[in-house]
Amino acid sequence: MKIMLAHGYIPHVVGRKSEAECKKRDPKKLARRWVVEACHGWFNRFRKLLVRYEKLEHTFLALNHLAAAIIALRKISLPINIIYG
Repeated sequence: MKIMLAHGYIPHVVGRKSEAECKKRDPKKLARRWVVEACHGWFNRFRKLLVRYEKLEHTFLALNHLAAAIIALRKISLPINIIYG
């Protein structure tokens, strides 16, 4: 936090607890999730990446690329679901 202020940035990070309290006061407000947190959540669903069974860096990188491609394909609306069959 001090580093951000030293560089002239204004932090706008809201703690989870205070965000939950705001939601209790106004039920119409939805809890926001940062883009990075959502992305980590998508990647964490791939168990092989989460535990990291791969020893070689290029194999792990290839699996990350494959996971990113699957995540991107899941976001496309198609008449047939090509990922799950």
